[in-house]
Amino acid sequence: MLRLLLLLFSVVTLAGSVIITQKQQVSIAQCPITYYTEKYTNVYTDVSNGRLMICFKGFYNPGKSNDCIQGPVIDKNQITFNIYQDNSLSSTIRQKLKLLTNDLKCYSYFSFLSEGRTTALKLYQFGTQTALGLQYSDYQQPGTGSTDYPRYAYTLVNNEQVHSVVASKAAVENYGDITGCRLNGFGMARNTVKSFPETCTTGSCSSAAVVTSTTCGDREYCDGKGSCKQRGLCTVTGPTVIDFRGQMNSVSDRCEYTLLQDQSTGFTLKANFLERRRRDVSFVDSVTLDFSQGADIQLLQGHRVLVGGSPVTLSGSVQTFNGVGLSKDQTGVTANISLGGASFSLFFDGTTAQIFIDVLAGHSYKGLCENSSSFSSSKLSSDSSCQQQYQEKVDNTVNCTAVTQQCNILKSPPFSSCNAVIDPQPYIAACTETLCKYPAVDGLRCQFLGAYAKACQKRQVNIENWETAAQCSSSTVMCPGRTCSDHEFCGQIDNSTATGCRCRAIFAAPYINSSSFGAPTVCQHNSASLTLVGCLLEQRGIDYSLLTLLDKTCKGQVDETTHLMTFNFTSDNCGTIVTTKKGQVIFTNAVTLKDKITRKDQAYIEFSCLYKKPEVNHVAFRIQDSPVVQTVVSGDWNHTVTMKAFADSMRTQMLDRSYQVQLNQKIWVELKSSGLDENLISTVTDSCWATNQPSSDSSQKYFLIKNGCANIDDQTVQVERNGDGTLNYFSFNMFKFTDESRDLYLHCKLQLCLKQEGNCIPVCSAQGKRRRRSAKYRQRDAAFLSMGWST
Repeated sequence: MLRLLLLLFSVVTLAGSVIITQKQQVSIAQCPITYYTEKYTNVYTDVSNGRLMICFKGFYNPGKSNDCIQGPVIDKNQITFNIYQDNSLSSTIRQKLKLLTNDLKCYSYFSFLSEGRTTALKLYQFGTQTALGLQYSDYQQPGTGSTDYPRYAYTLVNNEQVHSVVASKAAVENYGDITGCRLNGFGMARNTVKSFPETCTTGSCSSAAVVTSTTCGDREYCDGKGSCKQRGLCTVTGPTVIDFRGQMNSVSDRCEYTLLQDQSTGFTLKANFLERRRRDVSFVDSVTLDFSQGADIQLLQGHRVLVGGSPVTLSGSVQTFNGVGLSKDQTGVTANISLGGASFSLFFDGTTAQIFIDVLAGHSYKGLCENSSSFSSSKLSSDSSCQQQYQEKVDNTVNCTAVTQQCNILKSPPFSSCNAVIDPQPYIAACTETLCKYPAVDGLRCQFLGAYAKACQKRQVNIENWETAAQCSSSTVMCPGRTCSDHEFCGQIDNSTATGCRCRAIFAAPYINSSSFGAPTVCQHNSASLTLVGCLLEQRGIDYSLLTLLDKTCKGQVDETTHLMTFNFTSDNCGTIVTTKKGQVIFTNAVTLKDKITRKDQAYIEFSCLYKKPEVNHVAFRIQDSPVVQTVVSGDWNHTVTMKAFADSMRTQMLDRSYQVQLNQKIWVELKSSGLDENLISTVTDSCWATNQPSSDSSQKYFLIKNGCANIDDQTVQVERNGDGTLNYFSFNMFKFTDESRDLYLHCKLQLCLKQEGNCIPVCSAQGKRRRRSAKYRQRDAAFLSMGWST
């Protein structure tokens, strides 16, 4: 203890000794220190969790960024502080800390009791270099027990630990070099390397306390996981934009936006977004290459291209327009252009636009492809109507859990072969976000998967057979040979694989709300006209090319651009009915289907100068009698034949008078014979036909089965068992005759077949004809059964 006091008297005191008993700000301006490149002239002493805290930016607060030294446990809040000018320890400390090159100038001294032993923490100033010293005495306070174990001090930069100093032996001072470096707000010891995965930055602090760092290049972006990915690829699909940095955001309205603007050349790539089935979800609908000089180029739905407003015909060979190389194949349209040394490529298939720039250095870009969250600065539309937001009901058919699993296939083979090159997460997010609120129709799920596959192809990774693995069609052309109008889009019709032009939701809303198919009747003198909207009819499964007026020779005129169909009539043509009422002359007509039969709700739209609300007649049938039982006695054969109709394929739900059969609903008809020896006899359904009258010989006939085979012209008829035993059954979709009759009668003819004479099962050709018959049918033993339905 005497040796220590003698040492203290040999140094020069720069500040009088200060006793600190509570948290306090203390000036060290007479001996300022450089702490990880920051120069400080004040310290703030405090105690936290029983440990001494010496901070430089204010008193310690765990929730606030600060630079601090966390000392050992302190017995009581009493600290002796002083500043000394002394260089006698310079060589000793520099021998321990080899990177210190300057001479010791001064040091700040903090002394306190730590677990019964006097402990000193010192800040040594070597000019612009700093060392931290820690020592505890070999004298033990009486009554405290043995506490001869290490004391620790930690340096913190922005509350993150950087370095530690350990005093492991009594009366022996240990040192730590706390000169260090800073990078991105974090402290680094000299001769160390630190990585920041979220920014893909790696920093190095040299022995001279000079920091250097490396990060992603101009043509790369950080994926947030420590890997640099190639930038220059932007994907726009559905309402989502995945920008050059791999960030995904969604467009929430139906406006036009700048995807990319090259400020050095004035070139702008624009995208227009429009709604489809829902008013609250938009889709990229077209893209425009806008040049400061020369004709603009528009890429539209259906692989159509306009140059300067005029359509052009493209092929697989590149054609140049306004310096842009354009080509088209079955997957979509590609545009290539050089922009001031940057190679620019655009692909658009009507659902997805992908933009690829080969060189980014030296160019300044704006738009959603540069920053997918820059909606306000990238919006081009001045029309406020495109910004209107709509609230739609939640689609209860959407299963978000199942959708998420389906979208996550991008992390599984074969897509996973590209995951190291292109991060699948933004594509998964785009897929999930869209399909959790919009139904997975019109190939939408496959659209997102295909966008990822196409992006991988741009990075020279070809994902083989992804369509098969994902159960997707390889065709991206949904409406071949059709050009949908501005108020239409190409989509699936009537929940089938068939495609056609459907109405956009905002356009269709007023018609749907009024249960109409078009505008009100227009009356002029002795004539009138009615205009129907083609897409409204088509998405109800009505082929509007078959619509006529009451006179079947009077057809509507279709506008090939808008797909609006107009019917015109006068008082003396097209079956017009002329009536008078209260002194008025009323011309009335109606639009009907030309088909002999229909499986859709019957389109009967009556219109006149006074009638403004079109209507569709919904038809439901009730069975008149089921089952139908008939006893057949002929020669040696005495048996009973039963005819039943069912609503399910397992034939467990038999139709009765209370069951309503809807148009186009599939029903199953069973024909069963009882009392025959199945080892010898089979029954064969020779024919089944429908009439609009109870008589099987009615002039109005429609065959479902003929000569034991299904009507090849009616794809809904399926003969599922015939001639294999005494039980036969077949199915068909319910229909009605398009005349004024409201009833439907089904008649079937059954014949007996001796198995010993050959095969009793009819063998039908692709044309629906029986090709051969091995066994002889017993015509005299035929049975006839009839069943009726009424509306």
